[in-house]
Amino acid sequence: MNTQRMRDILEKIKEYDRIVIFRHKRPDGDAVGSTKGLQRILQLTYPEKEILLLNCDYSDYVAFLGKEDEPRDDAFYKTALGIVVDTATTDRISNPKYALCKELIKIDHHIEKEHYGNLSWVEEERSSACEMIAKFYYEFRNELQIDLEAATYVYTGMVTDSGRFRFRSVSGETLRLAGMLLDMGIDTDHLYANLYLDNFDMIEFKGKILRRIKRTQSGVAYLYVSRSMRKKLGLSAEQAGMAVSYMDSIRGSLIWLAFIESDDGTVRVRLRSRFVTVSELAEIYSGGGHACAAGATVHSQREVRALLRDADSLLREYKATHEDWL
Repeated sequence: MNTQRMRDILEKIKEYDRIVIFRHKRPDGDAVGSTKGLQRILQLTYPEKEILLLNCDYSDYVAFLGKEDEPRDDAFYKTALGIVVDTATTDRISNPKYALCKELIKIDHHIEKEHYGNLSWVEEERSSACEMIAKFYYEFRNELQIDLEAATYVYTGMVTDSGRFRFRSVSGETLRLAGMLLDMGIDTDHLYANLYLDNFDMIEFKGKILRRIKRTQSGVAYLYVSRSMRKKLGLSAEQAGMAVSYMDSIRGSLIWLAFIESDDGTVRVRLRSRFVTVSELAEIYSGGGHACAAGATVHSQREVRALLRDADSLLREYKATHEDWL
């Protein structure tokens, strides 16, 4: 069935001379890599087509991958095919002008909470949207073109969204598709340096954060980064949010949460887990995502405490009903 969906998408792409690609707000490596990778593949394959990547924000984290296209007026979209990648719900699409497109395609790997688009290809078990783009290329490799630039974009998203191929969503096919991209000659030394080297202020931030990590009674690890702390260290909310990874190796803490206070006063929450499903918890607090990696938003300290209580209860129940967790 998925092969037919991919074929339907390819045939629809062939019908249009103008294609606009979209992703979600506050993009991560997967959102940027999948959209830039798809754009490059289509540009190489169909040089006569106008294929643009139009969004309303960007990411400092993967800025080394290059810029996106400049904004266009409303009329530009009306004859275009829109392709939304790595975005589960329409309220998360970065550019609201997606709604002006003549037709819309959805390509996503998140749990499907909203069906949208004239064509939809969703595989919740995939490790990343980039894995889906790699699969799309591989399926039609006799028709589509790829080069080192496109392979680098797609591989970047596969690496970042799979936790460097450590998450449970990684399959044998994930690694085979990654290997196909590596065979293009990707400079992994340069790529990993851009992804994982930190400036000194981030090291200073990490030192401060490690001293602030707390745990609930059942073992939920959590931290809170205020606006004042971010400003003192000169960090964006995106940079501060990366602190969630500092708690991923605490034995007995199968759930860890990072509360990042935004400039508008809301608090973005990054939820991560080992073994335990946290996506349903995130949905209670205006969020969602994957089983073990999700996001949410809270609007007060009362909601912060409520989310911590719910996470603690979830972990307590999991530990009482499961064995062999670490």
